[in-house]
Amino acid sequence: METSYTCQACGEEIVIPIDLSAGREQEYVEDCPVCCRPNVIRIHLDRAGEVSADGAPEQDWQ
Repeated sequence: METSYTCQACGEEIVIPIDLSAGREQEYVEDCPVCCRPNVIRIHLDRAGEVSADGAPEQDWQ
């Protein structure tokens, strides 16, 4: 399974694989493969099986 997020630094859409065994709510830091800036990736899997992902610059991570 895959989803995508938009890198907030360069604006590129980044496709990422989803590890369903990691749970319904996931959060991790990943460098953008285009501009190499770190993004905090938040993944949500709803009850219907729909996956969404958001990316935010690491310095904005709370």
